[in-house]
Amino acid sequence: MHHVAFIVYPGFELLDVSGPASVFSGANRALSQRGKPAFYTVLLASAQGGSVESSSGVTLETRPIADLRPVDARTVLVAGAEREPVMRAAEDSALLEALPRLAGEAERFGSICTGGFVLAGLGLFDGRRVATHWDSCEPLAKTFPKAAVDPEALYVVDGRLWTSAGVTTGIDMALAMVAQDHDASIAGEVAKRLVLYARRPGYQSQFSPVLKAQVKGDSPFADLIGWMQANLDAPLDVPSLAERAGLSERTFHRKFVAAIGETPARFVEAARLDAARMLLSRGLSLKSVATQVGLFPPTRLAEAFERCFGVAPRLFRDMHAEL
Repeated sequence: MHHVAFIVYPGFELLDVSGPASVFSGANRALSQRGKPAFYTVLLASAQGGSVESSSGVTLETRPIADLRPVDARTVLVAGAEREPVMRAAEDSALLEALPRLAGEAERFGSICTGGFVLAGLGLFDGRRVATHWDSCEPLAKTFPKAAVDPEALYVVDGRLWTSAGVTTGIDMALAMVAQDHDASIAGEVAKRLVLYARRPGYQSQFSPVLKAQVKGDSPFADLIGWMQANLDAPLDVPSLAERAGLSERTFHRKFVAAIGETPARFVEAARLDAARMLLSRGLSLKSVATQVGLFPPTRLAEAFERCFGVAPRLFRDMHAEL
């Protein structure tokens, strides 16, 4: 059995624990369906043990962190929280005493969301590349300048250290752990059972172009953007989009820039390249990807992809495709 120990404290984010825990239990189910024994056991630990209330009011029962043995914590993950709870956790003597020992003996250790502040305070992020919630990247980098904070990644793997960005990205990271421990097909079965849109690789940005546009709030182009995402292979030039929006080309361009913060052309290319990156990570051919995202022929895709990401799409696929 591989024991996964989640370290929690008063005010922790419940989804930081329940999301990844569901992945590990789902992996056990998938393994069972293949006639294999369960692999994961989830343990919850806190400074003193006992009941610990999350930020949502749900309480979990935990064991004292000092009681954890190396066999109890092959993977150690510190949950995140809002600033005040996580700062209190970063000063808790019981956590500060036990975590270095557990991290040093674990097969892998890390954090979900802002839980990284606890590990960073112990010097465990020094000289390491890490991820955290987008809203905490700058504070983490300023407070702990020896850490190389990646503001884009969903999760980062640096040796035995695994760190994820905000909340739901803990699920993506847990799926990657399952894929490492077993294979991508097991992780894929878990993702399917959890009804995830896709297994997101760690290098994917915390904000897709579409999500960035949706964050704008009451955008008058919300429906159009949703349609664009579902029809990337369609003509998405200004005349076509303006006609669909029921506006003149000049008015559409002006209002789109005002609402979204970038030109329609730049938005369309970013959305297409983001989708291309996901499709390439699934091992699809360049011709298929170029057709699906509206960047045909493949030479057009290659030129735009390399200009944006600094690597040829074929090499990117070879490096990241799931086998």
